[in-house]
Amino acid sequence: MVTATAGPADRPASAWAPLRTAVYRNLWLALLAANIGTWMQTVGAQWLLINHSNAPTLVALVQTASLLPVLLLALPAGVLADSFDRRHLLIAVQLFLVAVAVALTLLTLTDRMPPALLLTLTFAFGVGQALTLPAWAAVIPELVPQDQLRSASALGSISVNVARAVGPAVAGVLIARTGVAPVFGVNAVAFGIFAYALWRWRPGNARAVEVPERFTAALRAGSRYVRHSPTVRRLLRRALVFVIPASALWALLPLVASRRLGLGSGGYGLLLAALGIGAIAGGVLLAVIRNRLSANQLLLIAGALFTVALAVVGTVRIVPLVLLALLPAGMAWVTVLANVNAEMQLFLPSWVRARGLAVYQVCFAGGQAAGALLWGLLADMAGLLSAYLAAAALMLVGTVTSRIWPLPNLRSVNREPAAYWPQLHLAHEPDPWVGPVLVTVQYTVRPERTQQFLAAMDLVRGARQRTGAMRWGLFRPAEMVDRFVEVYLVPSWDEHLRQHGGRLTGEDRAAEQRARELTDGEPEVRHLVPAAAGPTLSDDSEAL
Repeated sequence: MVTATAGPADRPASAWAPLRTAVYRNLWLALLAANIGTWMQTVGAQWLLINHSNAPTLVALVQTASLLPVLLLALPAGVLADSFDRRHLLIAVQLFLVAVAVALTLLTLTDRMPPALLLTLTFAFGVGQALTLPAWAAVIPELVPQDQLRSASALGSISVNVARAVGPAVAGVLIARTGVAPVFGVNAVAFGIFAYALWRWRPGNARAVEVPERFTAALRAGSRYVRHSPTVRRLLRRALVFVIPASALWALLPLVASRRLGLGSGGYGLLLAALGIGAIAGGVLLAVIRNRLSANQLLLIAGALFTVALAVVGTVRIVPLVLLALLPAGMAWVTVLANVNAEMQLFLPSWVRARGLAVYQVCFAGGQAAGALLWGLLADMAGLLSAYLAAAALMLVGTVTSRIWPLPNLRSVNREPAAYWPQLHLAHEPDPWVGPVLVTVQYTVRPERTQQFLAAMDLVRGARQRTGAMRWGLFRPAEMVDRFVEVYLVPSWDEHLRQHGGRLTGEDRAAEQRARELTDGEPEVRHLVPAAAGPTLSDDSEAL
């Protein structure tokens, strides 16, 4: 996941441009190997459980165990990626993943792999993946030129789906001929390759060094940004209403292969390969069709295709027909997620990008994990047919909601950093960690402009809260008809300095300018810091 920008890079011919950069090409190929290994491991873990009692629940729990760590750790991982050397962090995590894969290999070889231990090690592997995702997403802009970021994002999607096509097929062949243990061994080698490629990479320019935010403060800042951003919340809803029903296809496909279609591990790999091939085709075609259809039209078409695919896979017992249904399902999967992901990356400013993308990953992985468990339990109780039909119905309802919650149009939104606040002139420099800091801004507004000013300040409120304000209020003195006082509370002086230093965007600047145009004279700004150590506000301050 990377930052995307609209412009000439949208042309289909530019899709492979980032691969001309040697460093990116080497890391992309190494990551492709790791992605293939991950899919091989998933197939191997699921196949180890296929003959156990309660197999539907156990098989679905493999996906839950893989994705639950992302749900739990993605936001802390985003904070780490924003605060530390990303290359070193990535190398350490890949070595941890190699160790987990080696443990899986040895325990499976010695026949010491009960379901509980398998799920535990799968969870540990998911922890490594959760730590990798935000750091890798934040590294991409360091590897390719700015105008190739959208293409790099598309290549990331292609990598995942090539792995989805190749990994299960290779795993199916290996399982049929040699058993599951070699599958886990190949995964260990794959992540070793990725760690080696990261070790060989020497960034040409060091990342700009600034005093990192404290972990808890950074965690809260990321959460606060998402909570006060209607656009981000809209994008997260769109991802969830698709992923939850779509997860039924992935979670229950092993059971469809073995119980409904009578296929072995090779046949299951063939089904996953069909999904992966469809996704690759979707990634390639998306560059062409997105110039002819709007993002919301693509959502409707993709949702309808996935609905049909769920119904066919759940009801049909003819292998060629199921394979044909899985091809458009793969195309629909990558179409929806690539669109939502691109919009998220277009919107998120650089200072909170890793944390914002981490929240997206939480929703994506959480939706898959919860959905996998839901559909596994439903299949246990009511059968595969009922589970797939219920998922198809839910997918259809979610698709219709795209008319209610469409993707926002961000083409004309200015998301570039804008440090436009005037330089501070202070009588004394507060300690960076002193807080909370109370900022007051007094405006003079003619009575006939009051309603326009109030509407403009609502947009200013959003900018203040996204970039650091814990609380915000707009008041007017009862003694004056033309005065308004904006008041907002920031957790610390350091947090407020970061507002001055680049958290605001061009869109925020435009919103503030609209409000300033409705005022007379320059506003009077005051920064109130605690006068002494200890509590600075009584419990009644909640009214603020």
